[in-house]
Amino acid sequence: MSTLYVDRRNVRLTSDGEALVFHENGERIGTVPMAPLQRVFIRGGVELDSTLLGKLGAHGVGIVILSGRKGEPSLFLPRPHNDATRRLAQYRAAMDVPACLRISRFFVRGKLLAQLAFLKAKLDSRLDARYEISRALAGLGGMLEQLESKPTVQELRGLEGASANLYFSAIAALVPDSLHFHGRNRRPPRDPVNAVLSLGYTLLHAEAILASHGVGMDPWVGFYHVPAFGRESLASDLVEAGRPDVDAWALTMFNKQTLRAEDFSTNADGCFLGKAGRERFYRAWEPLAENLRKSLDARCREVLALIGEDEDGQSEAEARAAWGAAWDGDGNVDSADQAVEPD
Repeated sequence: MSTLYVDRRNVRLTSDGEALVFHENGERIGTVPMAPLQRVFIRGGVELDSTLLGKLGAHGVGIVILSGRKGEPSLFLPRPHNDATRRLAQYRAAMDVPACLRISRFFVRGKLLAQLAFLKAKLDSRLDARYEISRALAGLGGMLEQLESKPTVQELRGLEGASANLYFSAIAALVPDSLHFHGRNRRPPRDPVNAVLSLGYTLLHAEAILASHGVGMDPWVGFYHVPAFGRESLASDLVEAGRPDVDAWALTMFNKQTLRAEDFSTNADGCFLGKAGRERFYRAWEPLAENLRKSLDARCREVLALIGEDEDGQSEAEARAAWGAAWDGDGNVDSADQAVEPD
């Protein structure tokens, strides 16, 4: 077991030796060993002992707290990777316009290929949606061919936005009418499918933060998503190619009736998955999450290669030299380094 999900009210978590201990109404109700854990997701009225937080951090376990009905995430990251030169190389690349464009193409290409793969897999099995799928496949294929010709990150964003609209028009044709899905919406999600996608994307984003932090990069400094207040921009970059996997999983959850419309409640604040539905969600999510983590780790290492920091840190001297050359004697960034325009 690498992940623990805690979604329960009035539970207190403490530590006892190398075990995580659950208490309810003052009584000890169970334990979980810390050694196999890599992350803990917490939702609901859960209290955490400060000693436990320290031990989880020392064991390299990340903690994700999903707050409120919307499940807004807060993260407690484990100790960072020891090689700071990876972060220095990342910061240098983030201030280099050609490097940002090259790395952004990598992220957008990954997303387009994943969208195409998902829709191609549905082409023969969903004859009722064949027209919409074929239309999307043709459009996405054309966009993939245009990718290398886009000269700026801003134009890549326009291409990726157009691909998302086309892609979700095909997704809408795959969803039963009873779920009232007409395309992607969020903040708040207004139908069951979007509620599941939002929760899945939130968990995926948290995994991307943990993955990038774990390999020694800064989750806040991105390339396709430029740094912005309150956004883990590198994590936002890393999740793009994983979103279609979440989409495919969400449709399967509804097709297999693991989740049903009655598992959700809708009010003026949006559409929300109830506790019984969340329990089934988390049980089904973990097998997908294991694959997503492997993909995120591989993607992180590809980014390290793109910024000149391979897995063994062999370009450490070059990274130090490049970073040092970017600063003048007053501690200011050289004016030759340009920043990508914000979103």
